[in-house]
Amino acid sequence: MDEKDREQIALFRYGLIAPMLQGSVEDRASYLASVSSRTYEVPCYGNVEYSPKTIESWFRAYMKEGFDGLKPRQRSDKGETRAIPLDTRHKILDLRQEKTNVPVTVFYQQLVDKEVIKPQEVSYSSLYRLLKRHDLVGKRTRKEPERKRYALDKVNEVWQADLSYGPYLKLGKKKVQTFLFAFLDDASRLVPFAQFTLDQTFDSLKVVFKEALCRRGIPKKVYADNGKIYRSGQFQFVCASLGIALLHTQPYDAAAKGKIERFFLTVKQRFYSTLEAETLTSLDALNQAFHSWLEKDYNGRHHSAIDMTPLDKYMSQASDVKMVQDPSSLDPLFLRRENRKVRHDSTISVENTLFEVPPRFIGQSIEVRFEPKDLSEVLIYENGLEVARLKPVNLTDNARVKREKPALRLSDIAKDEED
Repeated sequence: MDEKDREQIALFRYGLIAPMLQGSVEDRASYLASVSSRTYEVPCYGNVEYSPKTIESWFRAYMKEGFDGLKPRQRSDKGETRAIPLDTRHKILDLRQEKTNVPVTVFYQQLVDKEVIKPQEVSYSSLYRLLKRHDLVGKRTRKEPERKRYALDKVNEVWQADLSYGPYLKLGKKKVQTFLFAFLDDASRLVPFAQFTLDQTFDSLKVVFKEALCRRGIPKKVYADNGKIYRSGQFQFVCASLGIALLHTQPYDAAAKGKIERFFLTVKQRFYSTLEAETLTSLDALNQAFHSWLEKDYNGRHHSAIDMTPLDKYMSQASDVKMVQDPSSLDPLFLRRENRKVRHDSTISVENTLFEVPPRFIGQSIEVRFEPKDLSEVLIYENGLEVARLKPVNLTDNARVKREKPALRLSDIAKDEED
């Protein structure tokens, strides 16, 4: 990193220790616990979380060396690869030019086998640093597709979908990672809905997607990456049922969804900086603060690319939006779909709960649909149609049910008379 990068990092570190330097911190331990519970966007390092001990060390470094003490240290032998002699380096680089597609781990072992290097003299990390410095690590940088900035004219023509890693929550004695699911309308830059969750599953995605549909209507297309949940059969089924075309980016092509990536950056820069320690103690508190910020400081804030607020842009074409007339009609689409084999006692297990099944399905494999967090309705589907609703097994009631005795056969009666 150059001197400008080092200064930017030092400025970031200074921002965290400034309250302690200015004497505005009454309880240093509590302050350090608060600032260390957040994730920060740091120049050159990306998303980073620091421990109280690290932040404390910056304070001591500043007291000892001033602002320069906050800059990342530079190696005295910068630009040189340690531990590898010059003639050996040249030989390694020549051999690597011939085998650029071989993984570095395999290439290292080949060098050892050919006695070009000795493991006790040249470590794998030293070799890796040498190759990385000469752009000889991994595959050659692929040629990026030609890009031109664009913007669609009609709202709800395309929604971009993605998720981003959110801040950590202090839940009791544990720190728990959050994830931000979001949808963004390409034309208006409006975010129909976004929300923090505690996992990256489809169950979390569907809550956000369903709410976005109810609030802002049905888009013609959804543009997402190749993540597992966005390629899941469940998500494809929902989109197809609503007449939505589901499109996917090329692998490793995050720039294709530049608008929603820019939104996530705005969240990090403008929302995360406003978070208080008490907001990070529950998911509900975090989402409540986020939704307030989203409507006021994002959807309701002037956007330079469209020269108006995203909400105003959306509302200017609201009459053309296809809205969801009955939100409850979406419920069946978002039910989880699984197959179950019906036991001989006419029961199946769903989420560790036993349900009674009509006797005609005994021994068959059936499709059940249900909401994992609400098992009040577990449905059987055949050929895409609902054919039965199941209820949980009540062992007490079953014990009182009278069972019909099997009819006696004539051979059994004759045998009894002989006896």
